[in-house]
Amino acid sequence: MDYDDSIGRSGLAGDDPLPPEDWSGFARTARLDAIYAAHQPELRRYLASRAPRQDVSDLVQDCFRNLAASKGQALALIEKPGAYLIRTARNLLAMRARTGERRMQSAHDSFDETAVAGPDPHAALEARDAIRRIEASLARLKPKTREILLMHRFDGLSYEQIAAAKGLTVKGVEWQIAQAMKAIDRARTAKP
Repeated sequence: MDYDDSIGRSGLAGDDPLPPEDWSGFARTARLDAIYAAHQPELRRYLASRAPRQDVSDLVQDCFRNLAASKGQALALIEKPGAYLIRTARNLLAMRARTGERRMQSAHDSFDETAVAGPDPHAALEARDAIRRIEASLARLKPKTREILLMHRFDGLSYEQIAAAKGLTVKGVEWQIAQAMKAIDRARTAKP
């Protein structure tokens, strides 16, 4: 065999540029291919039982992307790539669950909010019924008592003004309003 002194044992000519010191050639790619061939079916089965079917391929790809992205010689230091890939898959699933939960919470509209639910029909019926009972109790009041209550509550007159207008004492006006309020309170608390 002819041996040319200008070509060294590595097969490179003396003036050929040398690769960087951390270059490992095709060994890294070959190792990734071997890991993929060995662990992809197991990883796919693991993810298929925990994720929607349409997401499994994307998750497998993400797991191997994380493995390939490990810097420098870290790939060579991983003793159990299958366990590393399963742990990566578990972390990706947890991350997707957290982001999915946040996305669902932000899109959630509570049924109890008035904008969605509208007015409460039961409360409206109860309020209408209470108003009817109060109106009926006002109608049953003596005309003088009813008039004094309406002058105070709706016209905004003070006890002194009502007393002067009706020819009563302030104590008499207070007593008439107290009688009216008792009747209204009984009507409000009465069961239909």
